[in-house]
Amino acid sequence: MRVANVRGTATRLRRWLRPGVGVKRWLLLVFAGELGLALAGALWLRQVYRDVEISGPGQTVVSALTLQFLPYGVRALIVGTAGVALFAFGAWKIVHTLVTPFVPAEGERSLPDVIFQRRFLARGPRIVALGGGTGLSALLRGLKEHSSNITAVVTVADDGGSSGRLRESLAIPAVGDIRNCIVALADAEPLMGKLLQYRFPGDDSDSLGGHPIGNLLLAAMSSVQGGDFEESVRQMNRVLAVRGQVVPATGTPVTLHAALVDGAEVVGQSQIGGSAGIERVWLTPEGVAASEDARRAISEADMVVIGPGSLYTSILPSLLLPAITDAIRSSAALRLYVCNVATQTGETQGYDLADHFAALERHVGPGVVDIVLANSQFEAKRPGVYSAEAVRLRWPPERSWPSGAAPRLMLDDVVDPENAHHHDPARLAASIMAIYEHESLARRRPRSSARSA
Repeated sequence: MRVANVRGTATRLRRWLRPGVGVKRWLLLVFAGELGLALAGALWLRQVYRDVEISGPGQTVVSALTLQFLPYGVRALIVGTAGVALFAFGAWKIVHTLVTPFVPAEGERSLPDVIFQRRFLARGPRIVALGGGTGLSALLRGLKEHSSNITAVVTVADDGGSSGRLRESLAIPAVGDIRNCIVALADAEPLMGKLLQYRFPGDDSDSLGGHPIGNLLLAAMSSVQGGDFEESVRQMNRVLAVRGQVVPATGTPVTLHAALVDGAEVVGQSQIGGSAGIERVWLTPEGVAASEDARRAISEADMVVIGPGSLYTSILPSLLLPAITDAIRSSAALRLYVCNVATQTGETQGYDLADHFAALERHVGPGVVDIVLANSQFEAKRPGVYSAEAVRLRWPPERSWPSGAAPRLMLDDVVDPENAHHHDPARLAASIMAIYEHESLARRRPRSSARSA
């Protein structure tokens, strides 16, 4: 047991000395300061020896204390070894004293691991992800392992379930997708995530039936903030230690409308999701202001990721805000559209890759996407209730772009091998980061060549 404890202590000390934790430089600075003090003390003692004459028994005591009876090299070795041992023991005790209150419980990450991860992630690229639903949540779970500089711009057009009830009774934007994204990005304990997602039993006839606790917290925070919905989401980001930030596309409740190819009009996101033959969608009221946090994040981003998610009900509602689309179009960031891995019954039934992108561009116009990422693996398992089909890779859409304006297609295995209807968060994030790194290098090369010329 004692040997195991010693090994555990040594392992923890090694973790503190890993590159990226930021401890070694300060230890070296402390050591340099100690060395300076030691040299000053040696010079002082040397001067004392020269200026003060000690005789009799005192001379014997001083000689013994200063190891005068040993050769000079041996004295230096003994004193140096003792100094290193005392320094190491003292540093270990200081770290132990400071860290003990934060020692993680069983199954939790150690403090040096947390520090290392946060410092590493803080150097990650500034990424803005737009969308909603399960697609955006999956993307965020993967991206947060690569960067903490993430902004999730979330649609607020949902009018079904708990979000719809709270929206109707409290006149606030939809909170369900925001809750899911906050849980996906939060550094809170897993139990806290389960708590936020806990849904009270019952149905719409009950006051609490069907409401997730996270939705109620967001609604309560909005009341605490005097009805300022955007500020309430900011405060929830802080309370739950979100890596990056989750922001609503707008702080105003909006309603999604759809015109079908047969001339019918469908009102409400919950109704549109099951409708086939969608020709176009739009929002009311018109002229709604986009979130200032969203616009600022897009203007400062290194990469903007659109999707994945339900095309008409999760992705387009945010892009239908002119300020959001204009910010993306004028941004210097790499702009990436992630196509769904499967169609959705009704909404995108029968759509292939070209159809998805054509619908996106039909609503927001050209110039908002640089690269399209699509899945290339079609062997994933299909769940028992799988009523969709894999998105076929027909590309490009049947139209022509101005020279140099056509988005490029990237293919990768990004599907969940256990569920052909969803992206795999880790694979999707790894593919996106690989694209970002490749494109960033390609963008730097021309500037480097121009400077050298």
